[in-house]
Amino acid sequence: EHSSGRIERFLQLCAEDNLQVCMPATPVQLFFLLRRQMIRPYRKPLVIFTPKSLLRHKESVSPLEEFAAGRFRPVNDEWNEGIGADKATRIIFCSGKVFFDLIAKRKELGRDDVAILRIAQLYPFPHDDFQATIDRYASAKEVLWCQEEPGNQGAWHRIQHYLLRHMRGDQLLAYAMRKSSASPAAGYLSLHLEQQKEFVEAAFAPVTDNLVLPVQGTARRKAGPDAD
Repeated sequence: EHSSGRIERFLQLCAEDNLQVCMPATPVQLFFLLRRQMIRPYRKPLVIFTPKSLLRHKESVSPLEEFAAGRFRPVNDEWNEGIGADKATRIIFCSGKVFFDLIAKRKELGRDDVAILRIAQLYPFPHDDFQATIDRYASAKEVLWCQEEPGNQGAWHRIQHYLLRHMRGDQLLAYAMRKSSASPAAGYLSLHLEQQKEFVEAAFAPVTDNLVLPVQGTARRKAGPDAD
């Protein structure tokens, strides 16, 4: 529902671990997210963003074994065993449904040098899990954030600071998303699909004017006002 389903508005309210904002992409992650919410010894509001289309998405499935032995993973590593961490030159980070659009495009292009990772918990940001994951991709020189929302919406303005903080000094940060818009939706299916095609292709294209900036030096960025 576009009038209230605004990720950026909830993320603006986040501070001092007051909220949980999550975007799971698979049934097992949603299951463990809800389970965690119920069995925790404390209560914090949980905001979940997920489109209805994932209920019938053929790729959004989970084996029954994962429900018995798994857990909620705030950062989900590459699920294609053919994409090795040692040969990936670009890491695409995303959340939610766009993950399936990206893996479909990667398969179409036959790319095995691009790893696609999901951040299922946007706040509180899982710094330790994220650091452990990104450190595995020693050969990746490009880090790209991809989202369905326009540039002035979605998680981008909050997430970029977290990404930069954990990136190495030799890595570049880029983005792929819809152009900034006054409305959260295109309004026409044909226009929506055209915009979808553009930013998904941009996620795999060479980095040009979608470059943010290189991380200066080799030291990790220090925590600033958005340290949480």
